[in-house]
Amino acid sequence: MSTWDLLSIQPTELKFQVELKKQSSCSMQLTNKTDKYVAFKVKTTNPKKYSVRPNAGVVLPGGSCNVIVTMQAQKETPADLQCKDKFLLQSVVVPDGVTTKDITPEMFNKESGKAVEEFKLRVSYIPANPPSPVPEEPEEVSSPRASSVLENGHQNRSLFDAVSRSLEEPIEKSSEAWSLISKLTEEKSSALQQNQKLRQELDIMRKEISKSRAGGFSLLIVVLVGLIGILAGYYVK
Repeated sequence: MSTWDLLSIQPTELKFQVELKKQSSCSMQLTNKTDKYVAFKVKTTNPKKYSVRPNAGVVLPGGSCNVIVTMQAQKETPADLQCKDKFLLQSVVVPDGVTTKDITPEMFNKESGKAVEEFKLRVSYIPANPPSPVPEEPEEVSSPRASSVLENGHQNRSLFDAVSRSLEEPIEKSSEAWSLISKLTEEKSSALQQNQKLRQELDIMRKEISKSRAGGFSLLIVVLVGLIGILAGYYVK
């Protein structure tokens, strides 16, 4: 058999999201490409950093098996997100009926003349919060500069409308208030003028009444004096 004829491996590169103090996991699927029982075993260059479940097993003919690889929580972010860790997947044909409990290290010993396939998997890190993709430009916009100009124009127009509305409302309310104040001031001034006019007319009427009373008293005296004179002359005669 040629290399990697026993198992199909997907994916061929293990990718872990790096976030401080949090575990990260990824999975790979092993598919048996033969009509025989195939045993596998997973090794890593950094066993303290990763856990593999299951790290060994048997894949039935035409069957598949999922393997979960978990990276332990990291205390610091790797420099430039570079990783030199590697995984090695070994696979070998075993007799029918073999189970995971029957797997031994000797099954993967090449020195015994067995055809042991080996596949190396690389490890890569990706940021936990990757940058969001750049949105596609509308078809009607012919260039990034034109798109930027249009967006700025819409933003400026919206900002101008908002400011105008915020300025117009107080102005209208202030205008109504000043109009009411002016009206009340005019009414107050008119009332004061009418009050002053009424006082002037009242003073004039009081003066006229006083004069009429004084005139009436003098006339009465004259009449009385005349009557007394007439009576005195009558009796003298």
